[in-house]
Amino acid sequence: MKKVLASLGIGNATVDTVLPSDSVVPGETVDAEVRVRGGNADQEIDAIRFEIETRVRTDEGYDDVDVGRLSLTDGFTVEAEEERTLSATVEIPYRTPVTLGDVQVWVETELDIARAVDPEDRDFLDVRPTPRMRALFDAVEELGFELHTANCEADPYGRYAGGHPFVQEFEFRPERGDFVGRLDEVELVVDPGPESLTAYVEVDRRGGLLRELAEADESRTEL
Repeated sequence: MKKVLASLGIGNATVDTVLPSDSVVPGETVDAEVRVRGGNADQEIDAIRFEIETRVRTDEGYDDVDVGRLSLTDGFTVEAEEERTLSATVEIPYRTPVTLGDVQVWVETELDIARAVDPEDRDFLDVRPTPRMRALFDAVEELGFELHTANCEADPYGRYAGGHPFVQEFEFRPERGDFVGRLDEVELVVDPGPESLTAYVEVDRRGGLLRELAEADESRTEL
């Protein structure tokens, strides 16, 4: 009966991932502890899965999407009430969004148990910009712009390099300096990597209604 209840998630094994810090930077690796506690019955753990996830705005609403995945162990048995701690190295992908505005990123740990409800644990991350991203943002702010929004949006048509299913768009608006009254906003999409950073820039110039209808007030470039 205990095994039947555990397969339904009642008295099931539990998992808790402990990170040294919730503050991370894309591209770095984090050493974590995974603490597994047995439930009311012995259970076979096929694998431990890590998924780095974020929430993305789509045409239909919002979806939770995977940024990166990792599987740990070849399977083991966790006995009833047993406590077991495993070490894991979690890589933070370069395309992990920065947690600015309403953007959330989390590590979801899941015990893969055949024919049973899979126990899960969710740990939210504070994702900071890479040094190159900070340099880019500082340069934009020195020109008199301030960050207005930072959203994750679906990119089903691959407008940007990398073939990623979503992008993070940073919208800056002029608050002081020469561009006040001349530009409405500057939008940035960044594609960071280990040796470089590609930035896709869209400049929205202030213009009349006819210019906006013709989209003549927008220009795009990359650097």
